[in-house]
Amino acid sequence: MEMFFYLVFGGLGALVAALELTKNNRDRITTSTAFNSFKNNYIVVYCLMMAGDWLQGPYVYYLYSTYGYGKGEIGQLFIAGFGSSMLFGTIVGSLADKQGRKRACVAYCITYILSCITKHSPQYKILMLGRVLGGIATSLLFSAFESWLVAEHNKRGFDQQWLSLTFSKAIFLGNGLIAIVAGLLGNLLVDTIALGPVAPFDAAACFLAIGMAIILSSWTENYGDSSESKDLLTQFKGAAVAIASDEKIALLGAIQSLFEGSMYTFVFLWTPALSPNDEEIPHGFIFATFMLASMLGSSLASRLMARPSSSRVDSYMQIVFIVSSVSLLLPIVTNFLVSPSNVKGGSISFSGCIQLLGFCTFEACVGIFWPSIMKMRSQYIPEEARSTIMNFFRIPLNIFVCIVLYNVDAFPITVMFGMCSIFLFVASILQRRLLVIADKPKTQEWTAMKEHNTEAELLNI
Repeated sequence: MEMFFYLVFGGLGALVAALELTKNNRDRITTSTAFNSFKNNYIVVYCLMMAGDWLQGPYVYYLYSTYGYGKGEIGQLFIAGFGSSMLFGTIVGSLADKQGRKRACVAYCITYILSCITKHSPQYKILMLGRVLGGIATSLLFSAFESWLVAEHNKRGFDQQWLSLTFSKAIFLGNGLIAIVAGLLGNLLVDTIALGPVAPFDAAACFLAIGMAIILSSWTENYGDSSESKDLLTQFKGAAVAIASDEKIALLGAIQSLFEGSMYTFVFLWTPALSPNDEEIPHGFIFATFMLASMLGSSLASRLMARPSSSRVDSYMQIVFIVSSVSLLLPIVTNFLVSPSNVKGGSISFSGCIQLLGFCTFEACVGIFWPSIMKMRSQYIPEEARSTIMNFFRIPLNIFVCIVLYNVDAFPITVMFGMCSIFLFVASILQRRLLVIADKPKTQEWTAMKEHNTEAELLNI
């Protein structure tokens, strides 16, 4: 079965290389030198921030277990992280609109570095504090940086279409290549050099410190609504009113929560799905394969978003959600069609190989999703409350993930995958509704122009 893994990994790598090398003028966006300098600066910072995040991910559970904590206690620590992101992270992230997005990005670096430092202590209370700090940092990572980028991009007068280029390249590198390199670096520090499970966290703190230095030296500050008459509660009320009064924003928030909730659930489920009988599977190699699939998706997204039609993102995302929904049905289908093996150990089974292909397809959809949802948020979310609204979107997501974590052993794995598949299908329906609403103004404008031309023709007669 090792040959199967190499074939999948090599095939995905070849597809990524082919997509990047075969881009023609139609797939590229002509930009300016000033924009390229701005884009490259942001991507360097984003990659450093993501390196700090990716280095920690594979070793959090392992570190807690080496300190002697059991599955229940570790689960509580993880729930604390997501709960913190929902409660404190929402408040801190929303302050970015009023206090400044650059300050919020620096706050992310400081908060996450402090979280890394807490990993040196085996005391449960210290580790819990680290999870709370990590939850706050996660909210800042997924709101403050994007808010700063969109505001700064518009402030400098760059073409709106160029945003898609920054988004797709940042995801291609930060969520793909950097994830693979971070995994290899973490393995080198922990296993090869034998520095222990805390080493990746120390390395993450170093990358975050370098990124913070670049932010402090080269970024300018920008704000949402910096009006002194507006306190935090007023900001929350304004964001809630914006979501309730604009169906496009509400739909976008629901779509994001449904997809990301399914994605985080998948993160917990893929290992037991591929090794139900404790089969020996190469976790690091499979993770690298998933990241390659995500890179393939982000490369494809850059081509799709380079097309001039402004509604292009809304239209193809419906297909992406349907494909991702079908891909997560494979564990259920193989459970019915392929006889399960009761033999403990061994290598990955035939049904596991089929599921792996489906999971790679889902990861490719994740690679398309990230730059595409960023592009849609830049179009539909108002600038003055961007960070606040984006953190509002994360509230149902964090509630959902906490519920899943708490009940992860209560339901069969097929039920969990079925639930994710249903969520993704609902997201495709909501995406269709968003497309219809987004096209309404264009249809009305076209009808008005047609009526105006008809009146002009009658006057000429």
